[in-house]
Amino acid sequence: MKVKRMLAAVVAAAMSLSLAACGASASSSEAASTAETAPASTVAEATASPETAAEGLRIAGLKGPTTMGLVNLMNSEEGADYTFTMYGAADEIVPLLVKGELDAAAIPANLAATLYQKTEGQVEVACVNTLGVLYILEKGDSIQSVADLKGQTIVTTGKGTTPEYVLRYVLSENGIDPDTDVTIEYCSEATEALSQVQAGVANIAMLPQPFVTSALSQVEGLRVALDMNEEWQKVAGSQLVTGVLVVRKDAVEADPDAFATFLDGYAASVEAANTDLEGTAALCESYGIVAKAALAQKALPECNIVFETGEQMKTDLTNYFQVLYDADPTSVGGALPADDFYYGV
Repeated sequence: MKVKRMLAAVVAAAMSLSLAACGASASSSEAASTAETAPASTVAEATASPETAAEGLRIAGLKGPTTMGLVNLMNSEEGADYTFTMYGAADEIVPLLVKGELDAAAIPANLAATLYQKTEGQVEVACVNTLGVLYILEKGDSIQSVADLKGQTIVTTGKGTTPEYVLRYVLSENGIDPDTDVTIEYCSEATEALSQVQAGVANIAMLPQPFVTSALSQVEGLRVALDMNEEWQKVAGSQLVTGVLVVRKDAVEADPDAFATFLDGYAASVEAANTDLEGTAALCESYGIVAKAALAQKALPECNIVFETGEQMKTDLTNYFQVLYDADPTSVGGALPADDFYYGV
């Protein structure tokens, strides 16, 4: 009964989160099909089926930036030692991770914190794999700083989830009251927000990569006005986090050296993602992480794919979780993770 209650609680939390930690629901558009909130029915095996898969870590990924750094490892000789599975939504991954049917997963950072609470510390975060991917877009040229947003209308997604909390925090820390000094209009998905800009109903939108890259090619005169990662750093003193790799502690304890080897391969994969854009983009399409290689190649430099561990990982996540907790404690599972959440620290 305890396991069932735990699963129900975590799945409910997963479904209430912004699964991309920055994006919106998927739509029929090419860009939106890459969002990590793609339909739950979209599942792709990155290696052999479970019956024939190689022994080793069982790793899950979501469509979008949090998994783009893994593709070079997935396609490598070393990758044959692991089982990679692609899922359309985090609520598919959560119960499998809780029950031990998965060992690790690339997921939104706040979901990792929630899993830590709901599994009573049975998971830990191994690395930050994606920094901020939110951008303020403007059809025009009037927004040069956060201060210029005062009195403006901003269309975005993610009401009651991490995009809202990030936007409100950055505005507040710049002396702008998000409730009275600006008008924030929330849409159900990124394509809806973009359509308002296309129609001239709104001129300013906050959207995530890789949707931003596609949006810039669709709307004449649309430009990136503000990088929310940069604006977050200015006021928080740390980097804005989007995604992490979370791992079950029992999987690490079963073979610490094997997990360390996996992390070495992951680090090399991330480096390749940031240097071999064409090759990585082709793999992103091949593994169903991004709909088209051309879109992935344009988006990769703006997706802030990293391999961040140790004290830097802990600092960035601690500050990020604190902001989310202050906005809504349930967004991080009701409490801030303890020190044992941070692998290798």
